[in-house]
Amino acid sequence: MLAKRIIPCLDIKDGQTVKGTNFVNLRQAGDPVELGRTYSEQGADELVFLDITASHEGRKTFTDLVKRVAANINIPFTVGGGINELSDVDRLLNAGADKVSINSSAIRNPDLVDEIAKHFGSQVCVVAIDAKQTGTDWKCYLNGGRIETDKCLFDWAKEVNNRGAGEILFTSMNHDGVKNGYANEALSTLADLLTIPVIASGGAGCMEHFRDTFAEGKADAALAASVFHFGEIKIPELKQYLCKQGINVRL
Repeated sequence: MLAKRIIPCLDIKDGQTVKGTNFVNLRQAGDPVELGRTYSEQGADELVFLDITASHEGRKTFTDLVKRVAANINIPFTVGGGINELSDVDRLLNAGADKVSINSSAIRNPDLVDEIAKHFGSQVCVVAIDAKQTGTDWKCYLNGGRIETDKCLFDWAKEVNNRGAGEILFTSMNHDGVKNGYANEALSTLADLLTIPVIASGGAGCMEHFRDTFAEGKADAALAASVFHFGEIKIPELKQYLCKQGINVRL
């Protein structure tokens, strides 16, 4: 069985790491280069860097900052934000990214998923999906959760799976920053529906939440931000705990 992955996420705004609740009320969380180095040393399995206002502001991801983070870590590195065409992917891979995460641009131009998979390989293409549950429906959102679309989470995830995405990064906007646990029911449905790994995002507040998303949500990886940034959970201790709970992780 593949080891479950622990992935800290750096949400970047104006060159600084920030963290909010339900995608709003952002507060500063530190220097991304320092945080990236710390997580790499602590045994994180991967690092995700999201330039969270790039799409909304209509600009490209900060390449220089990506280079600086990449130079200070030795774990797989995923970068997202403002990626609209193959030249953006090329630029970020050359800056040190191992994978790219696309969200708004994939919804606006689904062929971009096929193109990235064809030119760079499926393993490079992570499709991030920000979705909010209203009643029984999960609707996908654009531009960092600002614009609702008519796409359903499960249909869209299935489509990008078929188009050649290597992974899905699903963030529940209802759970983001609230620290009440991940959206395990939706995650479990995704896991059963798809043939590619699913990364859980949104809701981590304690070590038990990580255990539950692996056991109940069937997630392949768990992404978190504030619990790591503000020292509430240390990655080595989290991995020891998960190991004792029978979850296969790399120690």
